[in-house]
Amino acid sequence: MGAIDLPKSPNVFHPEKPSAVGSRNSLAQEYRDQQIEVNQLLEEETNKVIHHLTAKLPKDVLERLDVMGGLKEKLYNYFNQNYQNMFNRYMVTSEDEMVKKVRNFIDKEETKVLNRYTPKEIADLLDAVGGADKFNTGEVEKSMVNMYGHLQGHIQRGVNELETHTNSILRQKTDTGAFVRGENAYSIVKCAFKDNLIKPKTVTDVKLSVNILDSELISPIFHYQVTVEYLIKDLLSKHIIDTLDKEIEKVKDQRIDQGEEELSDSEILFTKMNRVENYTDDNADEPKSKRYSVVAKTIMERINDLRAEIDPETFDALNVRENIKKIVDIENIRNRGFNTAINSITSILDTSKMGYQYIENLKNGREIIIREYEDTDVANLPDERYSIKLRYFDNAQLIEDRKAYDVQMKSFETEVQHLWDILEVIYQDSKSAFRVNDFEDLARKNKNRVKKVIKDKTGEPLYEDIAKVWDEISFVRAAETEVEKSNRTYIYEKDRIRQRIILMRNRMKKMYDYLYPIERRVMEDRLDFLEREYFKFDYMINPYHLQPGILLDVDITSIKRKKATLDAMANVLNEFLHGVSKGFQDAAFASFSRRRSTVREDINQSFSVAEEHSTELAVVQSPASVSAPKALDAPKRGRKPGIVDAKASKPGRKGRKPARDSGLTEM
Repeated sequence: MGAIDLPKSPNVFHPEKPSAVGSRNSLAQEYRDQQIEVNQLLEEETNKVIHHLTAKLPKDVLERLDVMGGLKEKLYNYFNQNYQNMFNRYMVTSEDEMVKKVRNFIDKEETKVLNRYTPKEIADLLDAVGGADKFNTGEVEKSMVNMYGHLQGHIQRGVNELETHTNSILRQKTDTGAFVRGENAYSIVKCAFKDNLIKPKTVTDVKLSVNILDSELISPIFHYQVTVEYLIKDLLSKHIIDTLDKEIEKVKDQRIDQGEEELSDSEILFTKMNRVENYTDDNADEPKSKRYSVVAKTIMERINDLRAEIDPETFDALNVRENIKKIVDIENIRNRGFNTAINSITSILDTSKMGYQYIENLKNGREIIIREYEDTDVANLPDERYSIKLRYFDNAQLIEDRKAYDVQMKSFETEVQHLWDILEVIYQDSKSAFRVNDFEDLARKNKNRVKKVIKDKTGEPLYEDIAKVWDEISFVRAAETEVEKSNRTYIYEKDRIRQRIILMRNRMKKMYDYLYPIERRVMEDRLDFLEREYFKFDYMINPYHLQPGILLDVDITSIKRKKATLDAMANVLNEFLHGVSKGFQDAAFASFSRRRSTVREDINQSFSVAEEHSTELAVVQSPASVSAPKALDAPKRGRKPGIVDAKASKPGRKGRKPARDSGLTEM
């Protein structure tokens, strides 16, 4: 191909011309056939899966499974579709971003070369001393980083979808583990699968609630009404904690240099606590107090009770408090955490092809509602749909929600007890006085005989004289401790209500049989209403189980055999948690790698077998253990034979004592 055949501009569009926009051929590939390579790749992956199935499945299952026919075709099309989706995203991103950014970069370079009158040394000097937006390639580099970042996001999302679908195919079931992966499972507050009321055989309803604590948020969230004083004090507290952490790191290094043992977890904690008074104190009235070493007392007094909004009548742009508020507002400390969470969830829904027709952002209330469809009448909605409610709670809100939950729980108990009493009265009135209707009538009839024949002889009290502590509805409840009083689960009360509803329905059937008088119809209507409302209430989240932070409440309706919304929402939730939450961190394991629980001889890194296990155990050589001569010389220095020297001496650390001789090489 000659130079005359090359496209004149990257804006040329053609499906076959090499390196044109939209082309499937590239000059960089020379004479390679891209279609043959793709077919070879897909054929190999499909054959691997087919071979794995034939090797793992029993023979009787293979006889009923069309391995080489329809299954192979489905796998081939499945791999082909996912491969083409990821490859097309890669091509669109690369062609569009690369052409725009590299073209501008070449134009700048050509302009610099054409300035012949400028000496090269002057150009290099200007390039070195110029700002971020002049004489350098900073913008091009940032664009390249953004381009590859978007590309990595597309590939990762495609891999996640492929992984989710693969797991679903292999397991052939839907459960809680399909939503949130292991590292984020702790954040689940409630997950419930139940059959849809309208279509119980084909459609399932899923409720998933995830609680992300304040301490786990990457970007802290504050309520809109929080005072400027609170924001500044929170920043000061974080500054003090960061300073203490830096001091602790210095202390650790000094102890290591002096050959002393490392600080334990409790020693680190107590050292931090003892050094808090170096930066702050409780004397809030003294202007020279340590708590005012960073921000003066006069400044803190000016911003007292200063909130997100100032009364226009008292606003003065030259006042101290207005300028401090402006500084805080420019940093956007108040809103950035919640805005970040909103941007994260909406962008993930967009890129995951999970559209939504309704969104309501209650900014000042720190709450957002997203629904796939605007209509809320389930009779008019499709079987594949979702709704998301994202809300930020603080401790004060949770206290009020718990109070309301207590009142609602008590109201259900009262209403169910009232219907129970009415049914009991009607039942007692309906009993015949001339025959035995139930066990109570039989016991009353034989009371005197039991007393005369049995109890008078044994001296035991009558059944009617013994205090009855079991109501035959639920078992006797244990006395509450302070833990139960502070964290109401209401499991006992909910079980009692559920049992009473079942008993009342059975009693009405037994009382009236096939008769439907007005009393039965009225009581059944009331019972149906209470049961329906109770199940709604039981479906809600108990606020006693929540902690201050973000609550992500997702309601999903999906077809059981299709599960399209379930699979797509699983990727959305995992990506959202990864972008907003730091996740659970065990400080003990993060700060101290050599723990007593890992001191075992069977995990020591060694080149030879230990003496006591020489006939039973062979230890595999670790790639990190590359110092064979030192290991072989270990017996001469008083160490166990075959153990790698993981504590090689360094200048200035000759007197260092080992913290714990676990034999582990610290990576």
